[in-house]
Parts: sequence; structure tokens; C-alpha cells
Amino acid sequence: MMTTLPLEGIVVLDFSQFLAGPSAALRLADLGAKVIKIERPGTGELGRSLYISDQEFDGESALFHTINRNKLSYAANLKDEKDLKKVKRLIARADILIENFRPGVMRKFGLDYDSLKEENTKLIYGSVTGYGTEGPWKRLPGQDLLVQARSGLAWLSGESTQGPVPVGLSLVDIITGAHLVQGLLACLVRRGISDKGGLVEVNLMESILDMQFELFTCHLNDGGQLPRRSGINNANAYLGAPYGVYRTADGYMAMSMGDIVRLGEILECPGLTPYDDSGAWFAKRDEIKTVLAEHLIGRSTQDWMDRLIEADYWAAPVLDWRELRKDGGFKALEFVQEVERESGAVLKTTRCPVRIDHEKLFSRRAAPRPGEHTESINTEYGLD
Repeated sequence: MMTTLPLEGIVVLDFSQFLAGPSAALRLADLGAKVIKIERPGTGELGRSLYISDQEFDGESALFHTINRNKLSYAANLKDEKDLKKVKRLIARADILIENFRPGVMRKFGLDYDSLKEENTKLIYGSVTGYGTEGPWKRLPGQDLLVQARSGLAWLSGESTQGPVPVGLSLVDIITGAHLVQGLLACLVRRGISDKGGLVEVNLMESILDMQFELFTCHLNDGGQLPRRSGINNANAYLGAPYGVYRTADGYMAMSMGDIVRLGEILECPGLTPYDDSGAWFAKRDEIKTVLAEHLIGRSTQDWMDRLIEADYWAAPVLDWRELRKDGGFKALEFVQEVERESGAVLKTTRCPVRIDHEKLFSRRAAPRPGEHTESINTEYGLD
């Protein structure tokens, strides 16, 4: 077990809720920072009651625990002057502050960056919004699916005969949280050089547009053409055959880019031989994919994979989570860990994906109860 993590000694105050901000704070905690959630007394963060499926852990949403493990909780009513003074004194001792309220909310309490930077010139302040702080979208709700819809992302997945298809997870929130961490760590490096703090601002819209940078750049430079999804086995609107997911006799497999004629030889599929012009692999991709799909249904996934792996042709079986967990490759990652509360309740979840000095980063601490550490934090930082 690693004795010293890179961010040990760094204090982070997490005012954020739901996913984007808390996921950024989680990564900082995984890297060794002391992360203190600032929550309303009693009920805590709203995310404690935000459920996916109906899973619950120790009386709260399991989703909340996946993104708030390894943190402390400090209960404070920001509308109460006494609590607000304590919070401001705590901020004066902090290295990083994270918030994701709508524009103007933190300013009401004198907790915006401009109000705090004079008293703590070294403070690094991270702010997450849905659409930034300017323009007609600034007050719209910053929710993952809504941003997927507004950003054009939903028109990249699915077949051409379908309507928009959103990504089946909170991709926008997660990538925004990752961008926030990048900015915070960059400012932390700068502070080590110049002793100067700073303001890091990210928003869901810009983050997901950045995620689409390859395809969006094509759109910007091809006369504004819209993406053309394949009519069969679509996986990328801008890539030709064989790129896609195909049904086999007993499951599914994915195929990436590669030479079509060579693929026909590997799979003993003569129907692919006529497509020797690489320029047609996009223009005739639906035609090629139809031939390939009809051929692949004849054998099992493993039969096809054995041929493709031996020929070093890019392909992979499509695994469900049960199959994934049984695979030796997944087991070797040791990516599942258990977190535990003082009550003895145990939750299985994922670990930090970052490794430091060859070491995997694990943490046993589950998400705290609302205000669980208020008294100990008051004592440690002399707030009473």
C-alpha cells in the first residue's frame, strides 16, 4: 500500500452536488486530498436521494456512494450567519473549493471567487455550470441528457433510420468532472511556482463539444455537412466499413478499421472480395456491412475471434457485465473494491483508475453521513 499519495496535505471543500462536481472531488480524494463535503444539516446533499434503478446502500442512494466515497461531511446552513462564518474560516484554510450551483448562487452568500480571493490568495476555485455564465443558455438546467440533446451528440449513435440516440450513461457529467480536475491540478502546479491561486471554470456544454472534437471539426471543414450514420451496424458516423457491431451465431462482436479484402480472406467471405477500392469503404459501407453481417451470423463469436486475433485484425467480443467480470483480463485489473461505513455496511464499487508509481489506489472509506465530521472539523480547524 502506498504510504504517501500525491495530494496529501491538500484540503478540498466540496460544495457541489449530483455528479460532475462530486466526481471531480472524488478523484482528488483518491489522489490523497482531504475532501470535505459542505452539506445542509439533516438532509445533506440532494444527490443522497438521487436513485438509479432502485439500489440503496445503508439508507441512501447507492449512486451517491459511488461518487462520494472517501470524503468527510461538514453540515452548515449557509443562510445562518454563524454557520456561514465558520464556513468562511474553513475556506481560509482550504487549498481548493468546488461548486456547481447555477450562476450567482454562491455570490449571494459571499462565497464566489471574487469575494474570497483577497482573504485567501492561494485558493484555487473550481466552478461547474451547465452552459457557462454568459449568453441565453446560462440559466438553463445543466442536466446530462438535456446537454446531450442540445449538443448534437445524440445524432452520432444509432442507425440512420433511427431518431436521436443518447449515450446510456452520464457521459457529459463525467467528462466535465475530468476537465475540472485537469484545470485544478494545473492551477495547483502554477501555485507551486508563483504562490498564486486561481479560478477554474468548466461547463457541461463545452466539455461535451470538446469530447466531439474530431467529428465536429470534420463538420466545420466539409461545408457544414451533417454526420451520416450508417443504415446498418452503425458505430461511428464518419467511419467506413467494417466499423461496427455485428451479430454472430451466439452473441455479438465489434470490428474496428481494417482492409476489407484482407478481412474477406481471414473470414473466408468471398462476398467482400469485389470491394478492393478503399474509397468505397465509406461510400458503400452499408452494402459492405450487409454482406459481412450475413456472413458473421454463421459462426460463434469465439470462432471468428480466433481467426481475427491470429491475423492481428482489430476486433473484440461484445461482453455483458457478467461475462466481463468472469474474464481473466478484467480480474487482473483488480478494479473492484469494497468501501465500508462505521455501521459495518459494505458496498462494492470501482477504485480510482489512476496508478501512481506502479501502485493501484484503493480506499476503504464509504461516503459519510450528513454532517458526520462536523465536530471533528470544528476542533481540527478551531472553528468553534
